[in-house]
Amino acid sequence: MALLLSLLTALVVFSTGPGGALGCDLPQDHVLLSRENLVLLSQMSTISPFFCLKDRKDFRFPQATVDGTQVQKAQAISVLYEMLQQIFNLLPTENSSVTWNKTLVDQLRSGLHQQLEDLDTCLVEEMGEEGSALAMQGPTLALKRYFQGIHLYLKEKKYSDCAWEVVRVEIMRSFSSITALQERLRNKDGDMRSP
Repeated sequence: MALLLSLLTALVVFSTGPGGALGCDLPQDHVLLSRENLVLLSQMSTISPFFCLKDRKDFRFPQATVDGTQVQKAQAISVLYEMLQQIFNLLPTENSSVTWNKTLVDQLRSGLHQQLEDLDTCLVEEMGEEGSALAMQGPTLALKRYFQGIHLYLKEKKYSDCAWEVVRVEIMRSFSSITALQERLRNKDGDMRSP
């Protein structure tokens, strides 16, 4: 429960205030949507993580991509966008054998899609159309490698229930890893690098 609370806090911090923490115009229901997405993710568990201890893996979350002392505001937005996009792509589709409640998965995918649309607007506002591709290369490539490792893990484990449970917990953990970045976005405007 403590992990869920920290995850909810992270996403609330990310999008507090009528204009959102990023200085762009996120819809006012963005905070509520973030909370709903995390609740859905926590409800999707069909097996206790304790049964899957033998399947645990350190996916090596690229912490440097969310280290607020090294990332500028526009890059932070692109990191958040990439992370949500990768989670969206990772979630099983209707052809998957995962035992998660398909309605919950569909609702989560819908919520993530809405958040991606909101963040896409922020990316354009913060960086402009031309700058977004350049700023997204470094940090987002590390995230892509991280999520590729998760995809490979699922394949190696033959998409077992325990593998999906390990991945579900990892997704929740990765959300909490960006709390510090989101806090800095809320407290500082513009360049987030330390003086």
